[in-house]
Amino acid sequence: MLEPSSNNELPPIPGKRYFTIGEVSELCSVKPHVLRYWEQEFPQLSPVKRAGNRRYYQHQDVMIVRQIRELLYFQGFTIGGARQKLSGTKTRKENSRSRQIVRDVRKELEGVLKALKD
Repeated sequence: MLEPSSNNELPPIPGKRYFTIGEVSELCSVKPHVLRYWEQEFPQLSPVKRAGNRRYYQHQDVMIVRQIRELLYFQGFTIGGARQKLSGTKTRKENSRSRQIVRDVRKELEGVLKALKD
């Protein structure tokens, strides 16, 4: 979506499935408390929460954090303006990808539930 020049200076995103808040903080040059605040302000940013309320970000979440960072820090958007910009840029391909992720997570959770019942 946005391929900002300032994000070129950030480290590449490893090919992992999940990232901790500390890892995302380092990958995006944003402090953890800022990430937690952005979760409240941007509905597009919703990491998986597991035991003990620990956050696990996926690759798409890291990309969204980088987009938010670019909009706020380098393009001068306000929180509301950045929220509006991000919500208006979802494409059908991204919506399809989101649905596929939900299906994958659901299948994974069903497997865990089955394993717990056995």
